Amino acid sequence: MRDQKLTAAGSTVRSGFLSAAPKCDALSRLCVATAGRGTAHITARRTHAFTLVELLVTTGVLVVLVFLASQLFNSAATVTSLGHKQMDADAQARQLLDRMAIDFAQMVNRADVDYYVKSSAASPLRRVLQPGNDRIAFYSAVPGYYPTSGYQSPVSLVAYRVNSNSASSLYNKMERLGKGLLWNAATPTPPPVVFIPIPLASAIPGGELPPPTPTPPLPTPAWPEASSATTSWSDSELVGSQVFRFEYYYLLKGTNDGPPIFTDIPWDTRITGHTAPSGMQDVAAVVVDIAVIDSKSKVLLTDVTTLAASLSDYNSATMTAPGQLRASWQNTLDTNTTLPRPAISGIRLYERYFYLTQQSF
Repeated sequence: MRDQKLTAAGSTVRSGFLSAAPKCDALSRLCVATAGRGTAHITARRTHAFTLVELLVTTGVLVVLVFLASQLFNSAATVTSLGHKQMDADAQARQLLDRMAIDFAQMVNRADVDYYVKSSAASPLRRVLQPGNDRIAFYSAVPGYYPTSGYQSPVSLVAYRVNSNSASSLYNKMERLGKGLLWNAATPTPPPVVFIPIPLASAIPGGELPPPTPTPPLPTPAWPEASSATTSWSDSELVGSQVFRFEYYYLLKGTNDGPPIFTDIPWDTRITGHTAPSGMQDVAAVVVDIAVIDSKSKVLLTDVTTLAASLSDYNSATMTAPGQLRASWQNTLDTNTTLPRPAISGIRLYERYFYLTQQSF
């Protein structure tokens, strides 16, 4: 009996011990887990903070990124500005050269009318030297500004120049004269289309006059203002507000014994008897070079006239190949050290050939 009680008690103790152990283990695990979570929270809270070194590194990286972004922005702004300047100059040059193409394509090519064109021919032929900006005048079958409503001829007087009058609003700008003329028998005033021996804008020397040569005094020019760089032009228009340099020369047709040549004399001196333009019979094309500067770059220059003068005139002795005049201008600009580079970079140079067509009137 006693043994049974002891056995039962032992069983109770053992069972109690055994049942109490799991409770203690679960409590221990709960305590450990709770302690672990507290440590994790403390660690997490500590990792959310930044040290002074980390802040300094982050600030440095941010400064570098901002600097790089500003450099990219400035470069993009510079490229865009230069692109706009070039497009502005291109638009100006295209408008002017297209207008010239129309005028030259319809030039009146006749031996009995006069032309005001430059020439370095020696006396007794006409010698028209034009240092600096050139001027040209001729008859063309294009509409012009007519002085009256009646007796309009199909021919107009066309002229181009860069205005050299410092008192004019067109100073250092490209100007085009398009004067509509009258029929010769209508009225003497204003002067109508004139024929040789009456000159267009400058006196014709006797060596260029066809026979029979008139007795002196020779007739006075009908349109002397067309040869002037400063005299005010009536019936003119602004065609190149950004054009400050204008130069032209001739491409001759050539003969059987030689290739075409470039010259500043509008007839072929290799052909015996050709001593005058005579309807521009020897000229295959008029080659025009212009220099254009956009308005923003022009503000940086105090004297555009001096810059224009630095661009050399055409010289037939040294410039015997196409493009040499334009290359000479570009070299002058590239080696210039006295003017601001932003202004020089805003200058664009253009060259175009205007081929002449034979016409009969």
